[in-house]
Amino acid sequence: MTTTSATSSTAASTAAASLTANNPYASLGAADYMKLLTTEMQNQDPTQPVDQTQMIAQMAGFSQLQGITNMNTTLSTMSTTLNAILAAQKAATTTTSTSTGSTTSA
Repeated sequence: MTTTSATSSTAASTAAASLTANNPYASLGAADYMKLLTTEMQNQDPTQPVDQTQMIAQMAGFSQLQGITNMNTTLSTMSTTLNAILAAQKAATTTTSTSTGSTTSA
């Protein structure tokens, strides 16, 4: 049972690494987003400033980025904890018989 979980976890990690390798923008973070936003504001045409709805949409995008980043951190922590629990459960249910030298699983 844990072999399937470990395989799924490995496949997910490989897929995520592949996605990051194929997308150079996947590593941009909140600081990069804020830098782009402030640069845009500094270089805008004073006679035609950014529309308020565009600014709100950009700030909403930033909020989404923060939410996704926080969710990713939480899910990563949960995954690590679950893997540790599954490993401990497997260790607890596997017993080794010293007299026969065989291993049995509950």
